[in-house]
Amino acid sequence: MPNQIRDIATRDETSFSYIFEQNLTISLKDNSGLVRCNVYRPKTSEKVPVLVTYGPYGKDISYEAFHPQSFSEVNPEQRSEHSAWETPDPKFWTSNGYAVVRADERGTGQSMGKLDTMSRGTSEAFFDVVEWAAEQPWSSGKVGLLGISYYAGSQWRVAARQPKGLSCIIPWEGMSDYYRDRCRHGGILSNKFIKFWWDRQVVSNQYGLGGRAARNWGPDSIEGDLPEEELVQNRQDQTVDNVNNKFRDDLYYASKEYSMSDIKVPLLSVANWGGILLHLRGNVEGYTHAGSELKYLRFITGRHDLPFYYKEEVELQRSFLDAFLKGEDRAGWANGTAPKVDMVLRKGDVGHNNAEAEKAFPRRVEQEWPIARTQYTKFHLTSDNGLVTSPPKESRSTKISYQALGNLDNPHLVQFTTDAFETETEITGHIVTHLNVSMSANPGAETPQDLDLFVTLRYISPAGKEVFYTGTAGDPVPLCKGWLRVSMRQVDAENPKHRDYLPHRNYYSTDAKPVIPGEVYPVDVEVWPTNVVVEKGGKIVLEISSGDTQGSGIFQHNSPEDRSVERFQGQNHIHFGLAENYVTLPIIPSA
Repeated sequence: MPNQIRDIATRDETSFSYIFEQNLTISLKDNSGLVRCNVYRPKTSEKVPVLVTYGPYGKDISYEAFHPQSFSEVNPEQRSEHSAWETPDPKFWTSNGYAVVRADERGTGQSMGKLDTMSRGTSEAFFDVVEWAAEQPWSSGKVGLLGISYYAGSQWRVAARQPKGLSCIIPWEGMSDYYRDRCRHGGILSNKFIKFWWDRQVVSNQYGLGGRAARNWGPDSIEGDLPEEELVQNRQDQTVDNVNNKFRDDLYYASKEYSMSDIKVPLLSVANWGGILLHLRGNVEGYTHAGSELKYLRFITGRHDLPFYYKEEVELQRSFLDAFLKGEDRAGWANGTAPKVDMVLRKGDVGHNNAEAEKAFPRRVEQEWPIARTQYTKFHLTSDNGLVTSPPKESRSTKISYQALGNLDNPHLVQFTTDAFETETEITGHIVTHLNVSMSANPGAETPQDLDLFVTLRYISPAGKEVFYTGTAGDPVPLCKGWLRVSMRQVDAENPKHRDYLPHRNYYSTDAKPVIPGEVYPVDVEVWPTNVVVEKGGKIVLEISSGDTQGSGIFQHNSPEDRSVERFQGQNHIHFGLAENYVTLPIIPSA
């Protein structure tokens, strides 16, 4: 850093209903940079608990500038001059007896150092921020973490490091497994969202990047601009790293691993049924594997940005935080009598991106996940595109074929459909699709070397119309999706995390296996968990494709490097008569 480090921390006790301190400096213990934060705290002499967020989106970029349309739709009680994207609103929380610390992640905003999002180094810096917050003279010593998406995903990793003062966490729609949940679904690179996210929300806020103030993207860096070559050297580019690294034992991915069992603080994991390509799996698996004695799982629906600020959800957050940060337990969180699992049931067709309409979905509480009374039921694929509960008697060996390398604009797929359900049936939980697949070359083309499987589950109402639900960006999405690169089919059945309803893959480089034309491979495809109440007369559709199909939105897998024509072109086949093909659905018997 060629420019002299400056200290321009400011304090304002008169302009707002709270004390506002801007650009306080936190020195990192490993000398890898410094973190600057804003502090918003009540005007009181009493020590108060602290809510901390740490991320790359800019502590000084207002929510209104970051996403004007979203800000206009947020619950008015959660909108203020210091509102910021995906973080708790300081005006509300200070009025309820909390201090809010909002820190720029190392290498972003006003924080110096290398920009290396979701890395071990930045989690270690977050650790320092949490301990700093616990040690301040105005702090009660108790710290809670509350935030959406990035500000949730980072909570799992820092909680596993057990910083002093951390007392509870609420990871709200936040992935817990960097490789499986976000970057490589079933081994396939989820490139489109990574690029969108990186370009718009991260590198645009890099420390030392000029012109931020002119773009209304927060203030320019305190110490001044950095030349382009230094900016490049000071960042670890996710759009490059995720293309160049394919396996979990590559150092890039391995360095980000941690043990969820090391998480010991009370947690409330909030999962959105509509987050079918990001976060949903991580919230469920994070809850499942966390070592916390007191842990709770809540399911919601709705868009990614708004439910966090709904009045009823904010009150739930406050109830949980009050229990562990203030000792005020109104709902049995601290003594374990609160329901372990609180579910919303997707029954009926209420449309999508309509918060009021979705209030019609009923809720139900359970005491465990997966639900203990689940009946895992095989629905068998037939060569005439059916889904039946009795194993079909295929009289001869046959196959259904479709072209490889489909995409959202030109999908190549085959669908299998159940008969109309005779009674109302609830499907809630984890899903596995078992297929016998092969691939072959197109005439005159190069020999393919691999095969990508894209699985989608869809619900058709009794009226014969597909029911769509609210996706992350408010887009219409189906029930759920799953993926598998067939060269990464190896399952580690001896791993403690392996379950019949969720096959465990290590995704190591040593697990990669050949895929040879004409060879039939039995594979189990993990499909992300879901919920739907199938009405009498409704149907379920299982869709198998060679690329992204409807409902993928901005979460597409279309990298020309990862899914090259040379490696993947050809025909894909599902084989019948040799062995069974089926999807195992988690049926919940009626009470």
